[in-house]
Amino acid sequence: MKIVRLLPILLLLCVSSLFAQSKIKIQGEVNVPFSSIRLFKGAALVTGTIGNEKGKFTMEVAPGVYDLLVESIGYEALKMTNQSFTSSTNLGIITVKESNQTLNEVVVKGQKASMELNLDKRIFNVGTDLANKGATASEILGNLPSIQVDPEGAIKLRGSDNVRILIDGKPSTLAGINGSSGLQSLQGNLIDKVEIITNPSARYEAEGMAGIINIVLKKNQNQGFNGAIETTTGYPENFGGTAIVNYRKNKFNFFINYGVFYRRTPGRGSIYQEVYTGKQTNILEQRSQNNVTGLVNNVRGGADYFFNDKTILTASYIFRRTDVQRITDFNYLDYRGNVFNLYSDTYRQQDEKEAEPNGEYALTFKKSFAKKGKEFSADLRYLDYWERSDQTYTQNGKKADGSVFPELSKVQKALNDEFERQWILQADYVNPIGKEAKIEMGVRTSFRNMINDYIVTEQQPSGVFTVIPGLRNVFNYKENISAAYVIFGNKMKQFSYQFGLRAETTDIQTELEQTGEKNPRNYANLFPSAHFTYTITPDNSFQLSYSRRVRRPTYNDLSPFVTFSDNRNFFSGNPNLNPEFTNSFDLGNVRYFDKGSVSSSLYYRHTLGKIDRFRSVDTSGFAKTLPVNLSDQQSMGIEIASSYTFTKAYKADLSINAFRAITDATNINAAFKSDTYSWFVRHSSRIKLGAVDFQVRANYEAPQQTPQGTRGYIAWADFSASKDILQGNGTLSLSILDLFSSRINRYESRFLEPTDGSGFYTRGESQGRLTSLNLTFNYRFKTTKQAAKQRRSLMDEEN
Repeated sequence: MKIVRLLPILLLLCVSSLFAQSKIKIQGEVNVPFSSIRLFKGAALVTGTIGNEKGKFTMEVAPGVYDLLVESIGYEALKMTNQSFTSSTNLGIITVKESNQTLNEVVVKGQKASMELNLDKRIFNVGTDLANKGATASEILGNLPSIQVDPEGAIKLRGSDNVRILIDGKPSTLAGINGSSGLQSLQGNLIDKVEIITNPSARYEAEGMAGIINIVLKKNQNQGFNGAIETTTGYPENFGGTAIVNYRKNKFNFFINYGVFYRRTPGRGSIYQEVYTGKQTNILEQRSQNNVTGLVNNVRGGADYFFNDKTILTASYIFRRTDVQRITDFNYLDYRGNVFNLYSDTYRQQDEKEAEPNGEYALTFKKSFAKKGKEFSADLRYLDYWERSDQTYTQNGKKADGSVFPELSKVQKALNDEFERQWILQADYVNPIGKEAKIEMGVRTSFRNMINDYIVTEQQPSGVFTVIPGLRNVFNYKENISAAYVIFGNKMKQFSYQFGLRAETTDIQTELEQTGEKNPRNYANLFPSAHFTYTITPDNSFQLSYSRRVRRPTYNDLSPFVTFSDNRNFFSGNPNLNPEFTNSFDLGNVRYFDKGSVSSSLYYRHTLGKIDRFRSVDTSGFAKTLPVNLSDQQSMGIEIASSYTFTKAYKADLSINAFRAITDATNINAAFKSDTYSWFVRHSSRIKLGAVDFQVRANYEAPQQTPQGTRGYIAWADFSASKDILQGNGTLSLSILDLFSSRINRYESRFLEPTDGSGFYTRGESQGRLTSLNLTFNYRFKTTKQAAKQRRSLMDEEN
């Protein structure tokens, strides 16, 4: 409540320094091709780029005073300090001098900032975070500001679970068929950075009410042979390695990333439940322990062809295979009346073997024209996904006196095959008009077919397995979404604006083959967006933005098949779901200081037809959870993220998100509504002692009300350390995730029927991952000075 009372004060403080940053262009030409050019504010990296084969480069940045650093293999680093850029600038030819030492004797130290702030997004360079060594993509996202990840891998952005996950700016099988499930098996070592876009413009898909999370994979385009390898070992068992290699010669660049790892992930959970029948109270005490072991292989390879310095064609292929075995043990203690009157004791084990091979093919063309800022790009990709789950459930029941309870003893099997095929075609065009204005336009279409073939059987006394009624069917899902957008933007002195409009048509067909149930969905919608920016000073700018977004029910939301592993808690989709629509407003500010930066925003979202999951329990104590459309939800809050370098040896990051959410679910039941205040906070401190870097990261999420109950608080901390070895070519890192094994999800849900007193109360806890320790070794290949000279002479001959 103290936080709630302080919220208006925080809002006023935020409003006093809010909006967004206009951009200028800085260009030039380095006398060495493919040099690295970066801009810094103090110790914080603001932006950077790589020059082309002629040494030319262009960067976009907010007006201000920066330090410019130019680095080239075999050449001395050139630093230009206190450079004032108030408008677009051409630096001309920048000359770097050849080094008198071989590269093997030169160690260039420079750490990329963990967070870069742009007007429309925040960029997190996750490779600089020590705790990410040995982690998965899902774990990395869970430790970024604004993002929450639950033990099942579901991702939320600013408290909303409708987030669009992209890989390299496009949908990908690496994210998984079920929205974000694949991120739990994508190695973090393959990730370069993560972009968080909380209020996207019309150029992005309208899907994603809360915004977009774009995961950018590592890729190198430097001349010659470059690469890095990384190995990880940990406890619980976490063994793996990645290799990132590229070879570029003149106009061709070949790249390949490979990752393999074996992981064991133990977890646990508990449920206490009271069911009120109107005559008596039935009580359930449930305990579960699971052990998941998995082997994952990721391969990403391809080639770039540079027709010239303005035209590039990229062909790439991704293959991932995940093989998982999941053993989960459940124990159910049933009581009648009170916990002293035991009725039955049931043990159930789930043994699941799961295979997920999937592939992705992509062809991307990009051309920049002689006219500055004029660009065209086209992307064609095909996604092919398959998953097979083969499960066996063994259950044994006992009465209170220890004798066999025949009705509770059974053997069941479930077989589930899921298939997905998707084609995506997208084209985008940007054309400047006059001095500051520009127009953008594009089209996109996607075709997706998905099939879920599902059957559950139970062993009879004769030993024969027969189908359980209602648990055999084939669910077909066909989706076609076509879109077109146009954006116009302009700048007048310190003020700039951008208006966009996106039109999308959606055609979804679902069918249950066995029962012949069909549920078509056809609709067309317009999605406007607007962004206004005002620059007070080069280091202090504001932005006001608006966008309309949609959340279409996903495949899992619609599929009516139930999970069968837990015999008392079933989860399923709802074929009758409708899409939800959101109007989103954001007032934001970015401020730079000599030693740090602060970004802040006030946001408001209004959602109609909000999709949320609700729990119901029958008089026997069996619960079912499925998604439904609620009337609406309003959420509003303030978010502040800061980074500050106190000394060369100490840097700290802090992010706070305080919000209010009002949810109206009275269309489901008159008692289902909530008005909650809550907040999240994350802090990390990075300390350098001698040659060793230490990092401590702490997270806290406060409790919040839901229409059916509460979500409890959750808190955890991570510790990491790293040291460069082998003359700077290698790095050894140690990380301890969830240091105190405190990352526990807690919830309560309840319902009481006023007419007859029937209903239920449920309290549960789950911990999807216990404390883990990882030791990681990274080794980087370096090109010698002689090889760099060879490349230069070859290029001189061509010219």
